[in-house]
Amino acid sequence: MYYVLQFLKEDLPKVVVQGIPEVSRAVIHIDEQSGKEKYKLLVEGDNLRAVMATHGVKGTRTTSNNTYEVEKTLGIEAARTTIINEIQYTMVNHGMSIDRRHVMLLSDLMTYKGEVLGITRFGLAKMKESVLMLASFEKTADHLFDAAYFGQKDSVCAWPHT
Repeated sequence: MYYVLQFLKEDLPKVVVQGIPEVSRAVIHIDEQSGKEKYKLLVEGDNLRAVMATHGVKGTRTTSNNTYEVEKTLGIEAARTTIINEIQYTMVNHGMSIDRRHVMLLSDLMTYKGEVLGITRFGLAKMKESVLMLASFEKTADHLFDAAYFGQKDSVCAWPHT
């Protein structure tokens, strides 16, 4: 009997009584800023599609800070908007302001391939069109040497010369 209880004690936290298995916590927040009460459901976990489809949740007002989940569920344009909103939110909360157009340019760069690419060594390596872009991040000498060795060109001019 003791071993059965220990077994149940280990497995009980894994049982989902009701809800979404990927969600670890959900909190109802009452927002009273605009003078009337608004209820917000704050969910910790994944599966945006299931959260949006939950009865009583407005799918059109649902947001997520998981860019890859948004891309998988709503598409690349929604992921681009999520990147913009998250960068703006983070900067404002740290007392910094960035022109929204700069953030839009960055999010365009991160999503123009049709998938979300990070501004990391690996993300930039997938954006191989520009030697100068690769060289501006890390391993500058290596990228420039490889470009010279393989005869790569990088068009910097925006207009054709006559």
